Amino acid sequence: MILRVMTFNIQHCLDYVNRRIDYELFAKTIAESGADIVGLNEVRGQSETKGYDAQARILAEGAGYKYHYFAKAIDFNGRDPYGNAILSKYPIVSAQTVMIPDPEPRKYLGYYETRCVGKVKIDVNGTKLTVLAVHFGLNRDEHENARDTVLSALEENRCVLMGDMNVTPASPILTPIRRRMKDTADMLCDGKYTFPSDRPKKKIDYVFVSPDIEVLSAKVPKLIVSDHRPHTADIRL
Repeated sequence: MILRVMTFNIQHCLDYVNRRIDYELFAKTIAESGADIVGLNEVRGQSETKGYDAQARILAEGAGYKYHYFAKAIDFNGRDPYGNAILSKYPIVSAQTVMIPDPEPRKYLGYYETRCVGKVKIDVNGTKLTVLAVHFGLNRDEHENARDTVLSALEENRCVLMGDMNVTPASPILTPIRRRMKDTADMLCDGKYTFPSDRPKKKIDYVFVSPDIEVLSAKVPKLIVSDHRPHTADIRL
């Protein structure tokens, strides 16, 4: 079974060029990717605040995905849901939000934000596939907690991990993940950088797969839609 998976930090559907929320643009971008399963970062949920809509549902419906799951990491201002999401053309048979512990005490002066991992099991024509969508924090202690949470949540077989990890490929934070997973970006000949989308200078978005999954190809499309470029991979279960 061949699938295309994609990770995409959508910055709450903010058009990077026109600086306005544009659901049609993002739904069109996701649909045109041809991805069967999509992991999204920086997704808003429904609240009374303007611009806080059920973005996972809106994008799923607009892009033609029958199934979706929103994993809330935090309520900004105590009321505005925000986190990760997974869209799928195949049935999501189970889903959970795995919270990443906040560092205590905080070791750095940078911006801190509560994060999470969205974890779902998807029935792909009778084969169960585990998909994790994650967005790491900005500080080293947040990276460490996120890495440890991911390592505990991974499955040994038929598992995909994707998201904005806010570290570059040489970071030792990724070393334990690389011991258990394959980086699909190894299939990229060039154009690995994902951020910022207009003039990408670094790679911080990843698609990892368990060793039993064959990686056929990978691509970072040259799109300026969000502040990140999406990253796709074609895999065989």
